[in-house]
Amino acid sequence: MATGIQSRRAKQRGKPTRKPKFQADLAPVEDRTVRSLKNEMQLSSNSDFLSEAVALFQWAVSERKLGRKIVSESPAGEKRILVLPRLERVAPETMLPIVELEWTEKELENLARQVSSEATKPTDALIRALKR
Repeated sequence: MATGIQSRRAKQRGKPTRKPKFQADLAPVEDRTVRSLKNEMQLSSNSDFLSEAVALFQWAVSERKLGRKIVSESPAGEKRILVLPRLERVAPETMLPIVELEWTEKELENLARQVSSEATKPTDALIRALKR
């Protein structure tokens, strides 16, 4: 990659500045995928493909940084959320709402009784709910 000084010198001599080069070693299946996507998107070069991919990924990162989810919606209204572990790294910590519960004295007594009971085995309904 040309530094600022090298770039100015090249301009002074009338030579165009070199663009940075990018090289990647792809597995055969990834290479086929890139070629297929280039064809489908009518992109003639790897540079064009990479520029489009970078723009899309940059947008996705900026959206997740704002806490937004990236959603795909089918014509029937079915929604799927994009989850990429590396993309989730830039998402802000989830802010949980603060909820204040007002308990009656009877509700508190009932809760205390349930919490201190000697029942150790969970109910079948609870087990089913946890397996979901």
